[in-house]
Amino acid sequence: MNANIQQLLEQGEGISVEFKKATRQLPDNFFDSVCAFLNRNGGTILLGVSDDKTIEGVNPNSVEMLCKNIANLSNNQQKLFPSFLIEPKIVGYEGKMLIHVFVPISSQVHRCNGKVFDRSADGDFEIRTDAQLKNLYTRKNLLYSENTIYPFLFESDFVPGIVERIRKIIKINRANHPWNELSNEEFYRTAGLYRKDFSSGIEGFTMTALLMFGKDETIQSAIPHYKIDAILRKVDLDRYDDRENIRCNLFEAYDKLMNFVAKHLPDKFYLEGDQRISLREKIFREIIANMLIHREYTNAFPSTFIIYKDRVETKNANKPHVYGQLFPSTFQSFPKNPNIAQLFTQMGRSEELGTGIRNVYKYSKAYSGSDKIVFSEEDVFISKVPLGYHNLKNGELNGELNGELNGELNTGQTSVYQYIKKHEGMNASLLSKELEMPFSTVDKHIRILIKKNLIERRGSKKTGGYFVI
Repeated sequence: MNANIQQLLEQGEGISVEFKKATRQLPDNFFDSVCAFLNRNGGTILLGVSDDKTIEGVNPNSVEMLCKNIANLSNNQQKLFPSFLIEPKIVGYEGKMLIHVFVPISSQVHRCNGKVFDRSADGDFEIRTDAQLKNLYTRKNLLYSENTIYPFLFESDFVPGIVERIRKIIKINRANHPWNELSNEEFYRTAGLYRKDFSSGIEGFTMTALLMFGKDETIQSAIPHYKIDAILRKVDLDRYDDRENIRCNLFEAYDKLMNFVAKHLPDKFYLEGDQRISLREKIFREIIANMLIHREYTNAFPSTFIIYKDRVETKNANKPHVYGQLFPSTFQSFPKNPNIAQLFTQMGRSEELGTGIRNVYKYSKAYSGSDKIVFSEEDVFISKVPLGYHNLKNGELNGELNGELNGELNTGQTSVYQYIKKHEGMNASLLSKELEMPFSTVDKHIRILIKKNLIERRGSKKTGGYFVI
């Protein structure tokens, strides 16, 4: 975070950065800037820094109270309408306390104290004319299809109990979340799931609500091209070895995709400090969340999640903000569906906007031995994450995958064991092809694994049989 603060200070104030003094209380124009960032392209507010970049700091005795006020007021429709939950972070810099406030772009038009603010390189400005306001609404509607209102979509079209399940997950993820005390109706409006289009007068549930809560048949009726293909393509490259056609809501689709990953990819546990974490979960929760959050759902291009022998590749319909390869050090986060993104973040299923790509780069080398990652921002968004787990050196896999082998096997034996664990019922011939290992070598490893009582043979010995854990 300190490196990020330094970068912001070097960049200085502009269309996406604002410095504000805040020793003991929030500046009067703080939410003017929040509103302007929401309405424009998002940005960062640093509290405790003057316009000339002087680090004045926030009083340590006031910093917790100020953060609480920001979260509460951002959720108060009397202050910010529609409300948009802002979560500040306390950071130490040069011996002083600062408050870092990231404000994402919103798909809606927001008002602060009844006024609409926009942002330019010179700072915040109030929109005063009907023409300016109309242009802002038009720009938002063209950019964000998630705002599409379905006036004949009702709660009866939602999967029974799904709203309560999602709200329970949010409460578990953050016990003091300001949404926790709202009724369902208040929650829908506060989270941007039910809105009114002031240019047409139409109101109702939005595409976000449909995609997050809807029954399969409801979603297919409104968005007939919607589906996600999860495919395993390691042996049969022309067709597939396993496939799941996902047409359910995004909440359930996330679980189905994570289960598909768990079924077909090995896990490698890893110590981060003194905490043991799952690298597989760290990487692929970001890839999957990114697929679901940033897809352009009005585009009929099929969304795919494909596991190959050497990589995982995803393709998604996209409405690009920039074009080309994205790198952690240079890319600027730009959510395609801010409301969907906010819900995933509040459930703890995605990180703060922009950290997903950074996390994939951060953990990929430890997981696969490679950081040759592709995030390509075009009309079709493509991501490629390397695998190559069976090529890791001895000791990198032994005793680390699921903590089961305790370092007693060599690399080849470990590769065979882990593959059988994920694909029980395979025979030696298929293992040889899949692992690109000579049949005689696979056979030797199998005999050692049987001897160690790690696997057992099933079926006829005459035909070779198949193997299970």
